[in-house]
Amino acid sequence: MSKRGSNALMVFLTGAAIGALIGILYAPDKGTNTREKLSFKLDKYKKVLQGYLDDLKAGRDTPLTAAAKSKGTQVISEARTKAERLLEDVDSLLEQIRGKKS
Repeated sequence: MSKRGSNALMVFLTGAAIGALIGILYAPDKGTNTREKLSFKLDKYKKVLQGYLDDLKAGRDTPLTAAAKSKGTQVISEARTKAERLLEDVDSLLEQIRGKKS
């Protein structure tokens, strides 16, 4: 998984954990009801995450992999453009150096 994809996943998990913690702290309900609600939500998140993992293992695109591929394509394009500029600069410098030697 790319660094950006893993960061997005960590942000998602952190947000879910913080939301659950705040919900528990401010819950006006009994502890047993709160635990049932919390376990239901955690099961739901577990299924979503398992779906992402299954998609990744099967090689299917997910929102995370699509974003990572898009960013990777952008980075490659920018690197290619910079490399072409550097080659032009090197050619220009070589011409200047060769011109001075003659």
